[in-house]
Amino acid sequence: MTIWIPGAAAAAVAAVLAATIGVSAQRPGEPPAATRTKEAAVTRRASGAFDVKITPQAMTAEGSGLGRMSLDKQFRGDLAATSKGEMLTASTPVKGSAVYVAVEQVTGTLHGRSGSFVLHHTGIMSRGTPQLTITVVPDSGTGELEGLTGTMTITIADGKHTYDFDYMLAPGR
Repeated sequence: MTIWIPGAAAAAVAAVLAATIGVSAQRPGEPPAATRTKEAAVTRRASGAFDVKITPQAMTAEGSGLGRMSLDKQFRGDLAATSKGEMLTASTPVKGSAVYVAVEQVTGTLHGRSGSFVLHHTGIMSRGTPQLTITVVPDSGTGELEGLTGTMTITIADGKHTYDFDYMLAPGR
């Protein structure tokens, strides 16, 4: 929904509307906000390999099928970084059905830009069929990675881990 507001009050009203009900305000004849940027964000792809060390941690609910692990990763390739994270898991009595969630802080360089960001993982296995989503946590980028958004895919083949990371940086970055 778009509301047209004439005059100098448009910017103030736009901020209030966007913050409270999620609509945009624009003046007649003005292009939508999404097209007013001077630079367009461009999606880039980073690829490479990584090593991961998973260390089981103590759980208070022993025998429940719940697990907790710490993660230490070393990324190589377009993302030269290390990460530290935590993973929670749950298994079920049905073979091939389980779930995990994880959060990891990644610190290093992405295509030569230094900084850090946080990744959120959701992995679900339903009777052997996997579904994995790995997303950059909004507003978690620091340094030259401020404004970073994106998703990562992981491939495990012959015991080796590789990643493809499709990302964008805010315009001007």
